[in-house]
Amino acid sequence: MTFIDENNLHAILENTAKPPASAVAGILEKGRRLEGLSPEEAFLLINTADQDAGKAIVETASYIKNAIYGDRLVFFAPFYLSNYCVNDCDYCGFHASNKSPRKKLTMDEIREQVGFLIDMGHKRLLLELGEDPDNNSIDYLLEAIDAIYSVKSGKGEIRRVNVNIAATTVGNYKLLKSKGIGTYQLFQETYHRETYEAIHKGPKSSYERQLYAMNNAFEAGIDDVGLGALFGLYDWRFEVLALIAHARFLANTFGVGPHTISVPRFRPASTVEMLPTHPVSDDDFLKLIAILRIAVPYTGMIITTRERPEIREITFRTGITQASAASSTAPGGFGKKHSKESQQFELADKRSLDEIAVSVMNQGFTPSFCTACYRKSRTGNAFMDLAKPGDIKEFCQPNSILTLMEYLEDNASLESRTIGLDMIKKSLSEIDNAIIRKRTEERLERIKHGERDLYF
Repeated sequence: MTFIDENNLHAILENTAKPPASAVAGILEKGRRLEGLSPEEAFLLINTADQDAGKAIVETASYIKNAIYGDRLVFFAPFYLSNYCVNDCDYCGFHASNKSPRKKLTMDEIREQVGFLIDMGHKRLLLELGEDPDNNSIDYLLEAIDAIYSVKSGKGEIRRVNVNIAATTVGNYKLLKSKGIGTYQLFQETYHRETYEAIHKGPKSSYERQLYAMNNAFEAGIDDVGLGALFGLYDWRFEVLALIAHARFLANTFGVGPHTISVPRFRPASTVEMLPTHPVSDDDFLKLIAILRIAVPYTGMIITTRERPEIREITFRTGITQASAASSTAPGGFGKKHSKESQQFELADKRSLDEIAVSVMNQGFTPSFCTACYRKSRTGNAFMDLAKPGDIKEFCQPNSILTLMEYLEDNASLESRTIGLDMIKKSLSEIDNAIIRKRTEERLERIKHGERDLYF
């Protein structure tokens, strides 16, 4: 038995009755109180087809996102170290039966790639690599993290490394914790056991190993973890309910819910023959993001460059708080040409970081490169105590302004700088606390005179 009770989740999904408007309104009111939702409550929102209710769901999600995180949107870059992998997963370009040449970055190549990323303006990375005990050992990963943190370029550096690696042991998670990682991220891919076991071959085929990886991470002292499902592998409604159940399990067991939830949709890869058996439409995708935001209000929600720019821009209003930008899914893919066969999947948003920054500022969002919470020990329970009532915005708002100013000073185009300075002026005026606003203004001046890495 696991905390994912498939019989119960399927029983919930079998209820085809349309919920009355009063029930939907009551759930949305609960959502606005930042109380979250049970799987049963979330399904009532999933099951409503009323247009007015649909608009109310989106409005509620937008309200919750703004109440907790404000208008800031955090940017990061995925950084692929190696595409060696012993697993043969049907949906992944790194699958073991892919006979294309493999690539594993040397420490010199890692430092070179990190230089490219810093020069773009990135401050936080998400490390990615296939599962291969020989080629991608824990020692290799630990050395790579040291190499990343060692790089300085101009006035920039990577300030936080988050990690997405295969499920591992408590001992290995302790080693990662000792290197100063931020969030440990691992997707269940699909919570439907039969589907999971059918599409995975190799060590990753263990459903339980994947499902309980976060327990090992918490035991090792990693208190910020990120969940996710690959939408398209199974019924998206089931996956949403299961993600909510997983979040509630972590909160009840460890006192800390997921720091992030990611919502990737299936994307093709040149060496992958599989097609999604349960494709998710744009409308359903936007709906599931809004419902997850309401159901798990405190969590950071991540969208990647798997999605088209126009879809990403809508999601920024309905729940997403973090986004990858200027991505590559091939090891060594920044600043250099690479083959399609070396990619994990194809990208849909290929814009530069600066182009994306301009776009989101034109939408009214503040690009943020903040890593302050990790370095001020606002993680785990400390973060949840601030995020759940919406108090984390007191830090997010000024820190996003400060990191945006760094970006404008060091990396931005003329267009981005012009828009960004106006954005900073607007965002400053929206800081209610006069003391925090004054201190932010003082730190902005210090940044203009060459200081960096100032934060609350």
